[in-house]
Parts: sequence; structure tokens; C-alpha cells
Amino acid sequence: MNKTELVEQIAQKADLSRREAESAVDAALKTIEEQLANGGEITLTGFGKFHVAQRGARQGRNPQTGATIQIAAARVPRFSAGSKLKQTVNR
Repeated sequence: MNKTELVEQIAQKADLSRREAESAVDAALKTIEEQLANGGEITLTGFGKFHVAQRGARQGRNPQTGATIQIAAARVPRFSAGSKLKQTVNR
């Protein structure tokens, strides 16, 4: 499912116009981005948690030349699924 299909599903299930649903999806995604950019986290009980993790520096390999390269440390977004979501997926 892509963003367009998600917007259409939300519009149908919430009895909204496509434009209203797209606005709601965009606002939700922008809010998640902003919160994670500030180092925060978002917890949706039963669904999961969006948070930021620190990934340490490490050595990697250039696949074309085989040369060893240094990969810098980075902050990366993570999602941890909640128990209700896990149960739904495993049915």
C-alpha cells in the first residue's frame, strides 16, 4: 500500500473527503517527523512506539572496490510494534 491508497482507505473508513483525509495523513506524518527530529518519541498504546536510536560508528566495505570505509555514527528512527498490533499480524 502506498500513500495514495492509504489516504483513500482512511477517507472511506472515516467518512471524509479525499482532501480531508490527505490533510490528516500529512499532518500526522509531519508531527511524527518533527517529534523525532527533536529527539522525542510517540507512543500509540497497542499500536507501537516511534523513537530515535543512536547507531554507533562502524567500518563498512565499498561493494565496488572492496575497500574498507568508515561509516559515521548517526541518529536513526525506529518503530517498536505494540502487543495489539503483533497479535493482529499473527492471526
